[in-house]
Amino acid sequence: MQAARGTSLNASDTPESDPDGSSSRIRSLQIFWGVGITGFLVDLLSKNWALGSLEGRGRVDVLGDLFGFRLTRNPGAAFSTGTAFTEALTVFAMVAVCVVVFLSFRVRNTGWAIGFGFLLAGVSGNLADRLTRDPGVMRGHVIDFLELPNWPIFNVADILINLAAVTIIVMAIRGRRLDGTLHD
Repeated sequence: MQAARGTSLNASDTPESDPDGSSSRIRSLQIFWGVGITGFLVDLLSKNWALGSLEGRGRVDVLGDLFGFRLTRNPGAAFSTGTAFTEALTVFAMVAVCVVVFLSFRVRNTGWAIGFGFLLAGVSGNLADRLTRDPGVMRGHVIDFLELPNWPIFNVADILINLAAVTIIVMAIRGRRLDGTLHD
């Protein structure tokens, strides 16, 4: 059935090769936490770099008008929407982190582990800003600094959230369950 669908499974992704799922669960958790922590640290370090290097400057062109850096502080969500709801966005992000961590323990598949790792990193990165940056706890502004033409300024966490969305959509389209099996 799996070959007929044109998909292949690694031996470690099949339930038969790991009847109790312990080794695939451990491997998936390692990938999840590795991606999540690495992504979070890259986001944190890039924001600290932006604060130290871009404060008080206007746009810094990197590739002419195509790409540059411009430091902004965003109290809202994507595209600066919901700026009056910073506390609610913070609570939503806290719940999202808890749900992603909870679901990570059900994952037995590399693709899902990577997708959830990206999601944990991105949501945690922006949540850390909301909890630790001015104007205060639960109301902190997210540090954005990457600028493309005709697009809102964003950060590494935003990229990670989008990578998570793409990965999760691909896994769903492929019919892959969290445990790595295929939907019938």
